[in-house]
Amino acid sequence: MTSAAADTPAGQNGEKTGSAKPFSAFERMVAWRYLHARRKEAFISVIAGFSFVGIMLGVATLIIVMAVMNGFRTELISRILGINGHMIVQAVDTPLSDFADLAKKFEGVEGVTMAIPLVEGQTLASGRLGAGTGALVRGIRAEDLLKLKTVSGNIRSGDMVGFTSGQGILIGSRMAADLGVSAGDTVTLVSPEGDVTPMGVNPRVKAYTVSGIFEIGMSEYDSSIIYMPLEEAQLYFNAEGIVQSIELFVSDPDKIDEIRPKVEAAAGRQLYITDWRQRNQTFFSALQVERNVMFMILTLIVLVAALNIISGLIMLVKDKSSDIGILRTMGASSGAVMRIFFMTGAAIGTAGTIAGVALGVVVCLNIESIRQFFSWVSGTILFDPELYFLSQLPADMNLGETVTVVIMALTLSFLATIFPAWRASRLDPVQALRYE
Repeated sequence: MTSAAADTPAGQNGEKTGSAKPFSAFERMVAWRYLHARRKEAFISVIAGFSFVGIMLGVATLIIVMAVMNGFRTELISRILGINGHMIVQAVDTPLSDFADLAKKFEGVEGVTMAIPLVEGQTLASGRLGAGTGALVRGIRAEDLLKLKTVSGNIRSGDMVGFTSGQGILIGSRMAADLGVSAGDTVTLVSPEGDVTPMGVNPRVKAYTVSGIFEIGMSEYDSSIIYMPLEEAQLYFNAEGIVQSIELFVSDPDKIDEIRPKVEAAAGRQLYITDWRQRNQTFFSALQVERNVMFMILTLIVLVAALNIISGLIMLVKDKSSDIGILRTMGASSGAVMRIFFMTGAAIGTAGTIAGVALGVVVCLNIESIRQFFSWVSGTILFDPELYFLSQLPADMNLGETVTVVIMALTLSFLATIFPAWRASRLDPVQALRYE
């Protein structure tokens, strides 16, 4: 007899089959033998292989997608809040003509790291190519821009010398490419808020020298924002001596509610205050919903792979019915038989989960290189910055989420083995050996 049961005598290792402890060496050995199918049982082995590959790909896909979604959120928050304040203070009753004093008071509030007065306005920018593009001009003090490392620390060409002297402007890299300009060239700005004449309002047109070109890495900002010295922006937008808002940066954006009362008390006057959550609530809520839905959808991949374990084990139980009968007549309990087939299926699920985690980690660590490779192979731009706002594909693995994925995959795999293992334990040895 060539079956696993026949090859294993009841007294092997000096213990009786019926008295073996749960998950003993005997049960593990039989389960291991069943994982190595013989030639005539190759079809069962193929099903087990598909189950292993399915769980591996399901776990890897889930880890990769969740890491990319986390990377999106982390990168967008860091870049959006990198140049925009966590709290925006605007005037209600009187203009912010005392912005310098207010900025000093706000910087003295515990938790506030920077207070930056700003003048903003929409313009039409044109360069050497003659084409124009819409731009948001942000008037800011030179000392404040130096503190804003997201911009001042990412100057790709030129410098800030012209800006600090009040004669130059800073533009984004994508805007520079669209306008065909480089550091030292001039950009013409056209603002509809010009001079008032008896014939109406004339648009204000003025040329500025590009002092430097920055690249934040977020295409929406690199293609649309121009930084101008505060005093020049006040003159350009007819806002002499005042600013439109003061942006506050805090050490911990998640504790913004604790800082708001302190800011209101420091102001000593009525102000309109909004924070980063209010200004980006729709965007980040949509991102969170998409992330949760993707998790539920991709979990179905693991579930389908787990169902393959059920079909494979049921066929294995049917094929090994005579072995089960022999084991039972040798003294093996129904619980021992159930544990043997449970370990057989659980081994497939565990191995697939471990392989899936390893594959997911490798892909996440090399996600940008993989994207560039497939872009090169297909000859198309994958993950276009114009659509996704980021110039690189981010991936940020979260330990808690990875552990959750592993637990979920193992749970589904273990649950899938219970029914076939239970059927094996309920098999009548007399019926199994009747035709042997």
